[in-house]
Amino acid sequence: MTLRLAGPLLLVGAGKMGGALLAGWLRQGLDPGLVVVQDPAPSPDVVALMASHGIAVGSPPLPRTPAVIVLAVKPQAMEAVLPEVAPFVGKATVVLSIAAGRSLASLAKPLPKGTAIVRAMPNTPASIGQGISVACANAAVTRDQALGCNMLLEAAGEVVWIEDEALLDAVTAVSGSGPAYVFLLAECLAEAGVAEGLDHELATRLARATVAGAGELLHRSDLTPAQLRENVTSPNGTTAAALAVLTGKHGFQELLLRAVAAAAKRSRELKS
Repeated sequence: MTLRLAGPLLLVGAGKMGGALLAGWLRQGLDPGLVVVQDPAPSPDVVALMASHGIAVGSPPLPRTPAVIVLAVKPQAMEAVLPEVAPFVGKATVVLSIAAGRSLASLAKPLPKGTAIVRAMPNTPASIGQGISVACANAAVTRDQALGCNMLLEAAGEVVWIEDEALLDAVTAVSGSGPAYVFLLAECLAEAGVAEGLDHELATRLARATVAGAGELLHRSDLTPAQLRENVTSPNGTTAAALAVLTGKHGFQELLLRAVAAAAKRSRELKS
């Protein structure tokens, strides 16, 4: 399905996530002539992507009031960015923010009164169209605006909407930061293989393929993660021996609970 919007799209911030979203929109057929990117130093990959679709680098003038303004900058940059964006907000504009921690109320303060705002938390698998985003909207967002934001987020993967904005801190800690936990698992698994005598190249290849394959199996299977784990685990076998360590005191589960709690706490601290 071709991605169509009611007017121009202003993308503020063309880093990893902003670039991933832009790539997804263009794959879905969004008219590049309606896209304006505002970023003083976009990454080389994003510059190449923009050039291949005839999108000017920098901050070219908007053809008319944008239908959507996507804020893809770090939370700490919002104080400077929001006042710059405010003059571009029209009566029909919806602002879509993917910045962690910044609440709907804090986003609204520098913007015109009654601005429609959606907060969303995507994750980095968005770059291959396999991400998941969780979104919530303020009371000013219309059904059509919500549908437009949903289409933009769907270009990067699955979308879930929630009504309780407070849950976005936990969402950030689980799915927003979660890919880093998985990559760390692959990194540590390879290091453990080296410690057991494998050369680094083979250990890394085994770890990458194992994590990627297990993730795809989880994605395709109707079984729960627990059931899939049990299917791998023979009584008194090698997997059982490893899991006895991982599930023991101060093991993997406890560490992950602490890690997610720390990420959620930091997300709450970023609010203003």
